[in-house]
Amino acid sequence: MQNQNQSNMAPQPGAQMPPNMMNTQSKDHGGHELFDAHEVIAGVISMLDQYQMYDQHIQDPELKDILKRQTSFVTTMYNSIVGSFSSGHDPQVPTQQYKMTQNHTTTYGIKPGAPKKPNQSVSELSDKGLSAYMLGQTKSLSTLLAMTALEMTNPVLRRVVADSVPNFIEMSYEIFLYQNKHGYYQVPQLNEQDMNLMLQSYTTAPQQNLPQ
Repeated sequence: MQNQNQSNMAPQPGAQMPPNMMNTQSKDHGGHELFDAHEVIAGVISMLDQYQMYDQHIQDPELKDILKRQTSFVTTMYNSIVGSFSSGHDPQVPTQQYKMTQNHTTTYGIKPGAPKKPNQSVSELSDKGLSAYMLGQTKSLSTLLAMTALEMTNPVLRRVVADSVPNFIEMSYEIFLYQNKHGYYQVPQLNEQDMNLMLQSYTTAPQQNLPQ
């Protein structure tokens, strides 16, 4: 009688398993989250692949050093994301904090230069263009990870993805500062009067009427 009951309880071919018998790592992810996670992981892979191609053409040792350091950091980040995505648990290597080497000095103003046009061949690739491609990669990923983290259901994966956003912001800022220093990314300013008017267009709100 006991064997018969056990036989009746066994899942039949094609039958849906009850939730408590499903694999833990699969039931802790929503369907939308899985699609978003695949997009994030594919985006990180694309960045690393693109960086390999840029590396062959970069001439400036400083820009090459930025690329090497970002590649190493993002590879570790990739492994952490994949680890938490696959297991649903904390990755073996926790999310790290990216440290850039550029100082925070920004040069303001616009200087005249030659009009831009598309390259006619790979031989025309320059550090100016390659650094712009790098900035495009990091900016796109910072936006993608931020949007994805808003709709993650697995708490571990959500935290890993969310904690990675500031790192891509920092990498983007590092590349911007490099470009700005070399005149590749120029920053216009308003005249002093207009700037002051905009800076003084808000005032602080009173605190005493805030809800308890």
